[in-house]
Amino acid sequence: MKFGVLLDHQYERGDDIHRRTGELVEFTQHIRDLGYDSVFGIHHYLSSLSTPQPLPLLSRLIDHSGDMQLGTGILILPMGHPVHWAEEIATIDQMSGGRFVLGIGSGYREDEFRSFGIERRTRVSRMNESLDVMRKLWTGEEVTHHGRHFELDGVRCSVLPAQRPGPPVWVGANGPVGIKRIAGQGLPWIAPSNVRRNWAVGNLTDYRAARKEAGFGEDGAVFPIHRDLCVADSFEDAYATAGTAVRASYGEYVQYGMDYFDTQWEGIKHKALFFGSPDDIAAKIEDFAQAGFDHFVFRAQWLGLPIERSVEIVERFAREVMPRFRP
Repeated sequence: MKFGVLLDHQYERGDDIHRRTGELVEFTQHIRDLGYDSVFGIHHYLSSLSTPQPLPLLSRLIDHSGDMQLGTGILILPMGHPVHWAEEIATIDQMSGGRFVLGIGSGYREDEFRSFGIERRTRVSRMNESLDVMRKLWTGEEVTHHGRHFELDGVRCSVLPAQRPGPPVWVGANGPVGIKRIAGQGLPWIAPSNVRRNWAVGNLTDYRAARKEAGFGEDGAVFPIHRDLCVADSFEDAYATAGTAVRASYGEYVQYGMDYFDTQWEGIKHKALFFGSPDDIAAKIEDFAQAGFDHFVFRAQWLGLPIERSVEIVERFAREVMPRFRP
């Protein structure tokens, strides 16, 4: 069982990013020393919030992260050219000594696609072709590629990743069609944080069945999931600590067409959040682990929550919950 942290590096416009980055460095050092296994960054362009880009941020954190995996959760792959991504990711994988995890997704925000001059309907095919091109480039061999979106003619990647044949790739998807496609590729599916328990568990069952049907075994397979975490004496105390902040963070998504974060908040609040006592959280982890999830990536930061509260959350989890799942 592995436990990681998803950094929520989204801030009000005009916030001091230099100071915030310093907070994230100290936060990363702290989770490293507490025994967490991984740390991930998020990715968006043109956000309503000030959102530092993940690859420069993760590069800043390399020397402060010990032997934790570092990764993107997720990188919106259609927004860049695969040559760019291949060399950027190979560089950070080399800099980290082979600890990078490439979490990718196809994106959903119309303003991002429109501003990049990309048709939103092509996002999945762009993501899949980009990954194919990147993997070809990571072989170190000369690559000629004539695809739907990209053309390469006898070129070689100038830097190769430390991990061979490349860093592990996890793929995010929020619907059954996308999840089945990921299973057919034999890639790990990153289950999202905001979905209710039965949806996450049911789709993992379907994903595993589709993966098996496609001929992929589970030796060495990874089954990651994102969850929002707040450990306190009870659910009520946890929600009193972080409820306003977590709802404010999800409220930002409403402007992108996700109004269910408003209309269905009560259901999300009780059936998606990992909020509660150490016993409550341990029971939730055990439940999800029995379904097959084995790498929990927790978000303990939200819009407006003081970093001191986030530190308290990850400390209490490490002290009172994590040992129950470690030898």
